[in-house]
Amino acid sequence: MRERASEDTRLLWLLLDADRWLVTGLFSAVLFCGIIAVGHFHPSSALTLLTRGDPVETLFQALITGTITAVTLVLTLSQLVLSQELGAVGDQRDRMDGAMEFRDNVADALGTAVSPAEPSAFLRSLVRATGERARTVQNAVDGSDLTEEHRDLLTRYLDDVVSNAEHVTDQLEGSTFGDFDVIKAALNYNYSWKLYAGRRIRESYAADLSDDVEESLIDLVETLELFGPAREHFKTLYFQWELSNLSRTLLYVAVPALLVSITSQTFFDPRDFVGVTAGISDALLILAATTTLSILPFTILLSYILRIVTITKRTLSIGPFILRETDRSVDVDWD
Repeated sequence: MRERASEDTRLLWLLLDADRWLVTGLFSAVLFCGIIAVGHFHPSSALTLLTRGDPVETLFQALITGTITAVTLVLTLSQLVLSQELGAVGDQRDRMDGAMEFRDNVADALGTAVSPAEPSAFLRSLVRATGERARTVQNAVDGSDLTEEHRDLLTRYLDDVVSNAEHVTDQLEGSTFGDFDVIKAALNYNYSWKLYAGRRIRESYAADLSDDVEESLIDLVETLELFGPAREHFKTLYFQWELSNLSRTLLYVAVPALLVSITSQTFFDPRDFVGVTAGISDALLILAATTTLSILPFTILLSYILRIVTITKRTLSIGPFILRETDRSVDVDWD
């Protein structure tokens, strides 16, 4: 995924890999330092700025309103998550039948009676199966009388499938659903290009492929087709999981943030803090700290939503649609 990303790897780490509390802390630190910097280097002293008119009262009044709005947003997000789980018994039965049918299809592809129940094990088994199917195709290619050009094309394609499958399988080992590791590993498997390339090779060179090579290639493509719905399903579950965590976290933080905003608006008077600490006005330090704490619900919301929208952008399509630059081990583009 990092190799296919157009963003800087450090930015990608911030958007996806970093702990959300760490991201929240970084946003809060930027906010705190920004307020200190502007207040400290302003031509007028910080105390003069904070006592000219009623900027403190106006600020915290707006923050109180914003925090209440954030709580309302939390309730909306909670309703969004709950709406996916509510429904008539017939709808629930259809969901159950669809899930069981898909699990049976995966079990058939894996050659087992029952497919794994845990998301990480389920995806790991499916990715491992694509690697095994690729090795089967390679064995058929080695025993065929293909031309050197076709043999080299298939070998490069199959080597890419096997190496990517092994890498993703290792990443999924020991991963637990709810952590980002499962979805991260799924994003690292660029199945869309593999699916397109496999279908394109089969259609373009059908007359030159032996029956064994073609049948094993069909098995590989069909297994790759199962990975797309599986990834989208677990991505949806992960979004619901994250939104639930976000809603609960914001509700926990909202009351302390409101407390800080209300007490600051009611009791904080910059003229009571005329001292200086490390060359910075105490009133400015207190204002920066209370503002950062009051706006904590927003920074938490921002840190969670950044990851969700980044994942959404990278998984907009399902199937053999390539929306960005990717690692193309073979040249099978349409003329």
